[in-house]
Amino acid sequence: MKYTVLFLLLFVFACQSSDQKNEEKNETTSEIIETTFTISQWKSYDESEEIAQNAAHESSRMQYKLIQSKILDKNDIWKNVAPQISNFSEEEYQKLKPLILEQNIPTIQNHIKEGNLSYEKLVQWYLYRIVKYENDRETSLHTIISINPNAVEEAKEKDKSKDNQNHAIFGMPILLKDNINFDKLPTTAGAEALKNNMTSNAFIVERIQEKGGIILGKVNLSEWANYLHDNGPNGYSAIGGQTLNPYGRKQFDTGGSSAGSGTSVAANYAVAAVGTETAGSILSPASSTSVVGLKPTIGLLSRGGIVPISSMLDTPGPMTKNIIDNAILLSAMIGEDAKDSVTKGQTAQTKYNQNLEIDLKGMRFGANKAFMEDSLYLSMIEKVKSLGAEVVEFSFDEMNFDDFLQLLNADMKRDLPSYFQNYAGNSISFTSAKDIVAYNLQDTLVRIPYAQARFDGIVADKTSDEELEKLKVRMNTEAINLFEKPIKKLNLDCILSINNWNAAEAALAKYPCLTLPMGYRATGEPAGITLISRPFEEHKLLQIGFVIEETTKSRKLPKGYN
Repeated sequence: MKYTVLFLLLFVFACQSSDQKNEEKNETTSEIIETTFTISQWKSYDESEEIAQNAAHESSRMQYKLIQSKILDKNDIWKNVAPQISNFSEEEYQKLKPLILEQNIPTIQNHIKEGNLSYEKLVQWYLYRIVKYENDRETSLHTIISINPNAVEEAKEKDKSKDNQNHAIFGMPILLKDNINFDKLPTTAGAEALKNNMTSNAFIVERIQEKGGIILGKVNLSEWANYLHDNGPNGYSAIGGQTLNPYGRKQFDTGGSSAGSGTSVAANYAVAAVGTETAGSILSPASSTSVVGLKPTIGLLSRGGIVPISSMLDTPGPMTKNIIDNAILLSAMIGEDAKDSVTKGQTAQTKYNQNLEIDLKGMRFGANKAFMEDSLYLSMIEKVKSLGAEVVEFSFDEMNFDDFLQLLNADMKRDLPSYFQNYAGNSISFTSAKDIVAYNLQDTLVRIPYAQARFDGIVADKTSDEELEKLKVRMNTEAINLFEKPIKKLNLDCILSINNWNAAEAALAKYPCLTLPMGYRATGEPAGITLISRPFEEHKLLQIGFVIEETTKSRKLPKGYN
């Protein structure tokens, strides 16, 4: 009996004789995972031709050494999925598609309220869709690392108590970047060293769950949040393999490091996802995959229970298909974390999804002269002007980034041991970056095929505490001055940027950024318009983004994932 790697739905009937069962088992053990409900088994394939084709890619980041993970067996993921969709069919998937695909949270909640959908069926629809595309080598984005085995049961409980919901995130399936702790699944940061890192929940996960949100699973990322190697592709991790962009598999970069968060949302594998950013790791993949990504002000959201790079710059943030969902997920994660000093006294509003419709007349936006040759940027400026806003051209001063890597190295040298001590699982014996480096050297082909130059830099760093503090103050001050000069001189409400092109400056200034779909290049590659404003002005950014989104409706579903 021959099976393809396409998604097959096969029921194993109890009426089969034991001889018949044994015969089939002998014939197909290597081909399918057998449960009450079965999914055709993922089979590793020869990817040498694909890799050879990408060797000539114009971007060195797209020249892959491998695509499939050498560690993760996708069939282990499907074992957590199959029992949860045993009563779900292709017919039901197609029937529910108009109610879910590309729909925002308020619309989905309304379908549930009207009785056309349930939280159980919503979760099952997404699980079915994940297997439908991720179990096919022609469409797999290698974006899913693990699935919550209790997701459907949690959804059933939400159906029983839906009249008591107090937040729009209630019953909504959310995916987490796999550097965010979740007590039902390992938190790996994409690293083989952390493959068994079972932890308690991150602070933001507790906030999502207490409001009724459902953690659907974990998604791939650039390993160690893109702070492992310095010459490899975005979206690669030893655990998850190579994340691919649904708008052009092996053609377009996924961006990093929240590659799985961006690609999974773009492909409609969940209502929303959570990413993390140090300097561009939400903005880059969000703009690369035509989704909305918010990098909040440092101090708005807790970093407790998140594998770190820099306690100065790190933050989680929502990644969604639209602005309203972004605002809802942001509001679900808010809270003062006593264990994360940056959120102490945090009094920011929590109802970001309210009062989004504003008039842009009288608002002033800054347009970077350095970007004026970008046709999509110019087009967006004209659209913003048509909405009544005034757009003023300006030029940034030069900023010296020579010490930026030193800052990151020194911070991670201190912050990673803190994570190991306070948030890692009991099975994790590592205490430092040096331990990880030594561990990886035991099997470089599997654990670090692109080497570990950045971890080597962490280990080699000799920055003192006093030097680090001075460096942080200097770079933060310079970055703030960089933005405040045009903002004050031109009386700007926000600055218009592209993708993650000013992410490092905004990170050092601790200013919030919101990116949303701006359009597509002639090649079909997505691009984002990025809004930057002063600290704790997330609501204003979401309001501006909402008006732009409603006017331009730039996002398109990736072909092949409709």
